Amino acid sequence: MSEAVDGDVWVVDGNYSKSRDIVWPRADTAVWLDFSLWVILWRLLRRTIARTLTQEELWSGNRERVRTAFLSRDSLFVWALQTYRRRRRSYPLLLSRPEHAHLAVVRLRSPRAAAVWVAALGQAPLR
Repeated sequence: MSEAVDGDVWVVDGNYSKSRDIVWPRADTAVWLDFSLWVILWRLLRRTIARTLTQEELWSGNRERVRTAFLSRDSLFVWALQTYRRRRRSYPLLLSRPEHAHLAVVRLRSPRAAAVWVAALGQAPLR
C-alpha cells in the first residue's frame, strides 16, 4: 500500500482503518461522503440487485448472490446498519486529531453536494 501513495498524485477510496495510518499522513485532502443511511441502503440495494441479476464478476470469479447479500452475517446491509452511527461519530474525532491537521476535509452530505463539488473540480486550476 505505501508504494501506491509514494507518487506526487494519487487517489485512494474506501474507509479502511488498516490503511489509514499509511494514507492519511501522505494525503492533502480527505473527502468524506457523509450520506444519509437511507441513501446508502438504497444505493447498496440497487447495486446488489443489478449485480445479482447480471452475475457481474466482482473479482477472481466472485459474484454476488441473494443468499449472501441479504441473509448472511457477511451481508453488506448488516455491515452498513451496524457501522453507520459509529462512523458518523468517529470521523469528526479522527479528522480533528493534531496529526491530521494538514488535511483539507471536504464533508459532502448528499449526492447532489458531491456532484456539485466534482463539477467544480473540473473548473479549478491544476496545481
